[in-house]
Amino acid sequence: MTSQGAKLSNYTGAPQQRSFNPYSDNGGTILAISSENFAIVAADTRQSEGYSIQTRYAKKCYQLTDEVVMAVVGFQADGTALAKRVKQRLEWYYHTHSEVPSLASIARMVQTMLYGKRFFPYYAHVILGGIDRDGTGAVYSFDPVGSYERESCRAAGAAQSLVQPFLDNMVYSKNQTADPSVAPLPKGERPVLPMETVLSLVIDAFTGATERHIEVGDGLQIWTIVKGEGAKLRELPLKRD
Repeated sequence: MTSQGAKLSNYTGAPQQRSFNPYSDNGGTILAISSENFAIVAADTRQSEGYSIQTRYAKKCYQLTDEVVMAVVGFQADGTALAKRVKQRLEWYYHTHSEVPSLASIARMVQTMLYGKRFFPYYAHVILGGIDRDGTGAVYSFDPVGSYERESCRAAGAAQSLVQPFLDNMVYSKNQTADPSVAPLPKGERPVLPMETVLSLVIDAFTGATERHIEVGDGLQIWTIVKGEGAKLRELPLKRD
């Protein structure tokens, strides 16, 4: 049999598919919580793919201004590229106007950048945390194609299904027995929590996530943004297995 005949004999006639996936999920979890005069943005530092840990110190939080921090999770390369573009746009803005934009303006800018890539989107879930022009803490959360909203707390990433219900319960007091001696918050009103309480919630959320999720761990970066004091970073260890 000729070589051409051998090739034809191996042909089954069934359709064959060739594909390429430009995206990868690199794990990790981010969250942000805001209160009356501060905001906290946090992320773990593990970067993984499946059961393989690629690095134990992957940056997911980026300081944009003195009072704004952005956290990105999903495909690490897309998150890094997006953060680089956002910083570049802010630098251009500063050179043009000699000032930095407000948190609300940065959120709108991020929204237009994500929506502009909607046909080949960044595989990135974005959370902005910081101080708004009125001096209050604020959190903005985004989906990969730019839909966004202002909230008091939000989690995203591999352990979102574990962390978000915890935040809903502890920050918004959902599914808790109401204390008759305490008046309920008006609809849409933000809960006011002290800094120490919020920090302990953040640490508890990530500690619990590492016990249940293999894509979260190694280290914890916590950015605290306080009106008049700017953004400060603190780092804590997490489980490494």
